[in-house]
Amino acid sequence: MIDAKAFTELYRSVYKELYRFALCMMKHPQDAEDAVSEAVISAYENIHKLKKDEAFKSWIFTILSNVCRKKLKAKERTESELKPEHIAGGGDADSGLREDVQNAFFILSEEERLVVSLSVFGGYNSKEIGAILDLNANTVRSKRSRALEKMSLILKE
Repeated sequence: MIDAKAFTELYRSVYKELYRFALCMMKHPQDAEDAVSEAVISAYENIHKLKKDEAFKSWIFTILSNVCRKKLKAKERTESELKPEHIAGGGDADSGLREDVQNAFFILSEEERLVVSLSVFGGYNSKEIGAILDLNANTVRSKRSRALEKMSLILKE
């Protein structure tokens, strides 16, 4: 069984990647920090379920991805109840491009966002993403390719 010190060492090896992934999914630093904190607490409370230390990274990413999904669904419900009259626009060209990319990203399905996030922002390869999301590496490559193509088509409009 893993003790608190071992857990801390395992967490230290992945904390930056966890935050980058959560930030990509949640869009806001505070939301990302909350998601990572919740995932780490859950992982620590359930560390007895981890069978191999080598699986820690994919295990904690799975927990984080589930936390992010739960938070995003809750946020969607809240936002749909608070329909804004209008969305304020404006800003420079860089912020416009960033907003276009974000909009294209959020048109993707939840699974496509996870694959793209883990690949582009997390730096994981298809095999690692497959382990995290319980998918075949070839399936991951296909989903990533289709998702990036979808984003490209949206950005060309």
